[in-house]
Amino acid sequence: MSKEGSPDHPVHELITKRWSPYAFSNRLIPADDLRSIFEAARWAASSFNEQPWRYIVTTRDNPEAFEKALSCLMEGNQGWAKEVAALGFGCVSTNFARNNNPNRVAEHDLGAASGNLTFEATNRGVDVHQMGGIFPDRVKEVFGLPDGFEAVTGIALGYFDDSGAAPEDLQKRDSGERKRRPLAEYVFGTEWGTGAL
Repeated sequence: MSKEGSPDHPVHELITKRWSPYAFSNRLIPADDLRSIFEAARWAASSFNEQPWRYIVTTRDNPEAFEKALSCLMEGNQGWAKEVAALGFGCVSTNFARNNNPNRVAEHDLGAASGNLTFEATNRGVDVHQMGGIFPDRVKEVFGLPDGFEAVTGIALGYFDDSGAAPEDLQKRDSGERKRRPLAEYVFGTEWGTGAL
């Protein structure tokens, strides 16, 4: 199944190929690919080069750690995420290391790092599905996050299951059309709501 998007203006093909499936095969991601995917996150821009992001990542070949990660997801995500190759969490340091002041853009910087990660994963044929449906306090407890760090998002990595063997509800979710707002609805110029481009 092709889920490639149809942009209104030319963009890199990896951007249109990226999507977030629900039906995953349980095939493992080669360790070299996984390292390169997280290396891409390392090179994201951040305020004062603080690099406030941290990732927890577990893989199916370590069932105990994987189950711990799965237990930190809300029930609606556990059903499909139990099949992914790797499961983890994007976390942030809430204060700047340089002066211990609150870092109000830490989550923005985590998003930039996760964007890099997703771009590299797509380049390697690995699908990424990020989630807000996690229990941050449980992540902190189960994985021992130190004070000053918070879990923000869940992240599932793996390979789309196009065999037709996935549950019907997941296949239906994956077959839906990809839609995006037009530029005029989110890029404003002289005032809010007035398109700039």
